[in-house]
Amino acid sequence: MATKDEPLPATMLSPETGETLTRGVRPFTVAYKGESVVVDLPGYYPADEGEGVHIGKDMAVVDEALRGLKEKADGVPSPETIRRLRAKLQLSQREAGALFKVGENAFDKYERGLIEPSGPTIQLMALLDRHPELVAELK
Repeated sequence: MATKDEPLPATMLSPETGETLTRGVRPFTVAYKGESVVVDLPGYYPADEGEGVHIGKDMAVVDEALRGLKEKADGVPSPETIRRLRAKLQLSQREAGALFKVGENAFDKYERGLIEPSGPTIQLMALLDRHPELVAELK
């Protein structure tokens, strides 16, 4: 396999069938609560319509699309939305963690998509997005 800075090889053998798989992208539908979006999913695919193999960060596009659908359906902000809000409020990640009372590393984890904020934190984010002047009162 390639190291972090090296490109991925153009082909690989399927671990299940031994067939040669070629690096490429295929459309993939991500669905959540009745909403769906089609993404271009990178991976290693057989010449026919068979199953592909996904390695490394291949599934990141699916994760990102799912977060977008969850934001639309449930109001759970995506990492990009959280990052945008924190920048709008002119807070570092540590300052945001202290202000929201969620811990000094929480915003790093939110913005990397490792964890989702709790319901009350989501509500406070939405309120501060509409009324950023309230940050001064919370400090």
